[in-house]
Amino acid sequence: MIPPPANATPPVQEVAFVSDFETDSFRLENGKTLKITFIKHASLILDYDNHILYVDPVSMYADFSKLPKADVILITHEHSDHFDTKAISAIEKKTTKLISNESCQKKLAKGQILRNGEGLNLQFGLHIKAIPAYNTTPERFVYHPKGRDNGYLLTIDKFRIYIAGDTEDIPEMSHLGKVDIAFIPVNQPYTMTVDQAVNAAKLIKSHILYPYHYGETKIELLKEKLKTEPNIDVRIRQLQ
Repeated sequence: MIPPPANATPPVQEVAFVSDFETDSFRLENGKTLKITFIKHASLILDYDNHILYVDPVSMYADFSKLPKADVILITHEHSDHFDTKAISAIEKKTTKLISNESCQKKLAKGQILRNGEGLNLQFGLHIKAIPAYNTTPERFVYHPKGRDNGYLLTIDKFRIYIAGDTEDIPEMSHLGKVDIAFIPVNQPYTMTVDQAVNAAKLIKSHILYPYHYGETKIELLKEKLKTEPNIDVRIRQLQ
């Protein structure tokens, strides 16, 4: 197989189903594989070289006791569709690195706080940076006030994944640098409209865009509105 150019996003090597959940796999430049399993809503599993990272595990979307134990758990914020102590307990082991914003860490009384702008390096080659996630529309400020919640930018062997959390199309999205994969929320009234998501996609400029946390939104509209952006590959998975 001819390797992709250094600045290219590796293609999806396979699409599979793990425990009834869809999974996309990517071959990275170092020859290792990254697998992303789409649980539902904002719950994700990333498997890199047999290191298991969960994002916002919530019991209403899966029986986490039947899923692999976590090396890393990322929590974006305290809302119940993102933060669930039962799910965390089901996948936690003694060596699990639990990372969250300050409000979730206080509720759990454990784990490491990452505040907006802070970063962390883990031993297996993962860098995590906390990105602001907040509402910009005045009547929505109450949902996600600026400075409280996190999105996360993950860097694995130069491959970069942005998980936006609950946010609107904020200016910080234009300062992320190269992004290979982005997850952006598209539902009302809590996060983005389709048009805001279109703007966010153009700010981020990720090679692959997964809309998530989209509820009853007619998410195909996002794909339609971005068809004039040939460098953004919109991929829809079961993340309503």
